[in-house]
Amino acid sequence: MRPLDEKETSAVFEKLFKFVGNNLKNIVENPSHEGPDSNPGRYCFRLHKNRVFYASESLVKRATNVARPNLASLGTCIGKYTHGGSFHLTVQALNLLAANAKHKVWLKPQSEMSFLYGNHVLKSALGRITDNISAGDGVVVFSMADVPLGFGVAAKSTQDCRKLDPNGIVVLHQADVGEYLRMEDEL
Repeated sequence: MRPLDEKETSAVFEKLFKFVGNNLKNIVENPSHEGPDSNPGRYCFRLHKNRVFYASESLVKRATNVARPNLASLGTCIGKYTHGGSFHLTVQALNLLAANAKHKVWLKPQSEMSFLYGNHVLKSALGRITDNISAGDGVVVFSMADVPLGFGVAAKSTQDCRKLDPNGIVVLHQADVGEYLRMEDEL
């Protein structure tokens, strides 16, 4: 377990910025009330076995007592680096993204299962959509009851969605909470 270097930090922040925008400041400066200290600590990013973790500094200090081969996880795994060196957000980052999301999409109840099976979001599935979404922006997908279901990338802007036919793809699927069941061995 080690801190991220400059290149890794920029890759993680660029990916997070795509989804949360200027709210990235809230993620980085979020106070941590864990541990024995009365003063709130901070959260930090750590790399362990090609996975990036978001954990409080007090937890990181306590984890140094565990040998690296014996340490399985630490805090919240928000993403991983591929063998090619690119960074991918994982479904575990959903709570962090949902709390700070810049662009949101709400699905109709009859379309939630389709998204949870790994399919893209169609225009006919949209319940609501935030304004000023551009194609390529990161989008967090919610149910109509404001339960975060997953995240993806906008295929069309908000204005283009209004003119789109009902079978047109609005959000390209990246991750959803159904992965906890479909890919439980890999998580």
